[in-house]
Amino acid sequence: MDKKTVIQALEKIAVYLEVQGENPFKISAYRKAAQALEQDERALSEIDDPGELNGIGKGTAAVIRELITTGEASVLNELSEKIPAGLIPLLKLQGLGGKKVGKLYQELNITDAASLKQACEQGEVQALAGFGAKTEKKILQALEDVDKRPERLPIAFMLEAAEQVEEQLVKLDEIQRFERAGSLRRMKETVKDVDYILSVHLEDIQAVREKLRNLDHVSTVVVDGETKVSLELGLDYPVGVDFRLVADEYFATTLHHFTGSKDHNIKMRQLAKEQGEKVSEYGVENIETAELLTFEQESDFYAHFGLKWIPPEAREGMDETELFKESYPLIEDTDIQSDLHMHTTWSDGANSIGEMVQAAVEKGYSSIAITDHSHYLQVANGLSPERLKRQIEEVNRVNEQYEEIEVLAGTEMDIRPDGTLDFDDELLKKLDLVIASIHSGFSQSEEEIMYRLTQALDNPHVDIIAHPTGRLIGRREGINIDLPAFFKKAAETHTVLELNANPNRLDLSADLLKEAAETGVKFAINTDAHRINMLDHMTIGTGTARKALLTKDQIINTWTPAEIRDYFI
Repeated sequence: MDKKTVIQALEKIAVYLEVQGENPFKISAYRKAAQALEQDERALSEIDDPGELNGIGKGTAAVIRELITTGEASVLNELSEKIPAGLIPLLKLQGLGGKKVGKLYQELNITDAASLKQACEQGEVQALAGFGAKTEKKILQALEDVDKRPERLPIAFMLEAAEQVEEQLVKLDEIQRFERAGSLRRMKETVKDVDYILSVHLEDIQAVREKLRNLDHVSTVVVDGETKVSLELGLDYPVGVDFRLVADEYFATTLHHFTGSKDHNIKMRQLAKEQGEKVSEYGVENIETAELLTFEQESDFYAHFGLKWIPPEAREGMDETELFKESYPLIEDTDIQSDLHMHTTWSDGANSIGEMVQAAVEKGYSSIAITDHSHYLQVANGLSPERLKRQIEEVNRVNEQYEEIEVLAGTEMDIRPDGTLDFDDELLKKLDLVIASIHSGFSQSEEEIMYRLTQALDNPHVDIIAHPTGRLIGRREGINIDLPAFFKKAAETHTVLELNANPNRLDLSADLLKEAAETGVKFAINTDAHRINMLDHMTIGTGTARKALLTKDQIINTWTPAEIRDYFI
């Protein structure tokens, strides 16, 4: 139980109380308690008594203690039971919060999406105070959008679905080995469905099929064949999952075949043809003798064609079959020595500086940077100049406790809509690392955006531009930016560009990383972690970097702390 989870629970209680039409003072008490925790710079483990914080009363303090000790809050459980289950998804609709959902529930007896749609179609919603015809129209549109499952879903959502499946697959003793395939294995930004190759003995196929049909969250069994089982999972969106069951001797070539891409497979078939062979999911067949070769691992399959193993992310039918005739040093997870963008309880993170440092030590990192938000981003409890000065002292104090890792004092500083930076040069000089980023004014013109970015790039204290396009996959397009000019300017000023490894962002994208790399830009793969487990997103970032064919030397957080310092001097 970290502080962020407690804050989210308190905010959920406030929303549920609104839905029930509770006393506004009671609702406010939970929101004030959440705000008090958010503004306190300590981790939950460092707060002896939450009741001592200004803004937290006896009642809310008791709820916080219960959350800490049991992981649950009885008041939240009771509210969840009282509120009709169909109302909860309505809280996610754009323009509807607890107050409005409560009004719909209390005055129109709306309990789910169906009853809300009917009320809108009959004009009952627009008659409520605080709604109106425009709001009613927007609600109807939002309800229609919810029912439309995009053909391809963002990788962040599909990774979560895959992890839920894999937690169950590892428990099935009849499966000898399994691996993701398809576009998810190739780390595409959006994914149609989740594919798996399963190695299964012939005598175990029936048992495995039955267990697959009974996995958690299965809403529909689409196909139940001897060698293929297709399911649909009933998650926030329906998710298709395809399992292919093969004998272990065919595992490597089947995995290669169904990993793709189509264009990559065409290239491999061309290489086979040149050798008098043809490739299928079962192996490599000699055209004259019909002899079928199978392989233990994919690396053996590639070696048969005189190639080094090609990482799945790089299999897009570009020039990979030429590059990998020799060893090509693409970035590997093990090359990463640091994470240079993360947040703590000083702004909107869930863990303390010390907790983030300890987690980085356990990953074997040689350095990390603490980069909490600056004060322009008030919604994230951004640091004022005075608080940042105090944090620098705290980072230095923590740094003295560790010999195996260097902790850098940094900031993620906003580039304001007018182009000014959130901290002055005198303060920036005191920092080890300065990240600049855009969090507002996304609809500005290309000229305005470029002016803002140029101001940051020209500042001698700005080291990294974070999530440069500001896009959120499937939710928000990137800002208006002259990318060639931006990349050229970054190269000229020796400003590092970030590959933000959060799977909701992956910003810069693989295509833009390739384009930027041609100008000589250096990159940093950062997780932008707001809690300890988000540090694990680094592997998603390195996968995207491999898709862009980036090497170790192009990425600064494969360097030693001394090399990083030298680059920024």
